Amino acid sequence: MIILKKISFFLLISLLFACSPKIEETNQASIDNVKKNTNAPILKTDERGYIVKVGDQSPEFEMTLIDGTKTSIADLKGKVVMLQFTASWCGVCRKEMPHIEKEIWLPNKNKDFVVIGVDRDEPLEKVQKFIAQMKTTYPIALDPGADIFGKYADKKSGVTRNVVLDKTGKIVFLTRLFDPVEFEAMKHKIEALLVEN
Repeated sequence: MIILKKISFFLLISLLFACSPKIEETNQASIDNVKKNTNAPILKTDERGYIVKVGDQSPEFEMTLIDGTKTSIADLKGKVVMLQFTASWCGVCRKEMPHIEKEIWLPNKNKDFVVIGVDRDEPLEKVQKFIAQMKTTYPIALDPGADIFGKYADKKSGVTRNVVLDKTGKIVFLTRLFDPVEFEAMKHKIEALLVEN
């Protein structure tokens, strides 16, 4: 009886090993089939969740500001642009926004420069209330479905981030969270870009 059990066990193991290449081939065929039939690109992110990098040209898109006006990356060519990704529920954003207002926006708003806060997937009324609380004066755009955010970073990654574009629309600086050292470096980068012709 023991010998029969051992033989059965070895037959079962042999059968499994004999089938495994076919299982792998079937699985690979299924994976390949899914890749072929999926329109969504496979996004590669960096350690901070970005899918873009410094030196890339900014993706093109149009956005609607909370006053109803529309603008686009194409419209902003010729200006240094800072996109500040934010949301009312984001504590780090709330900490950073007064610094953006006082240290970046107000000193540079009369130059070839614009800060646009891009609010992640919140209704207009909530965004208006948020901006009134924060007392910020730079323009704010709505981002339904986080579609604008998703052009720069994985939608599953955190919202506190800034993207700085030069006058040609090229990405020149990326931040994540509110790190005072990184924030200072971003300020200096913006100032340097504004003195360039």
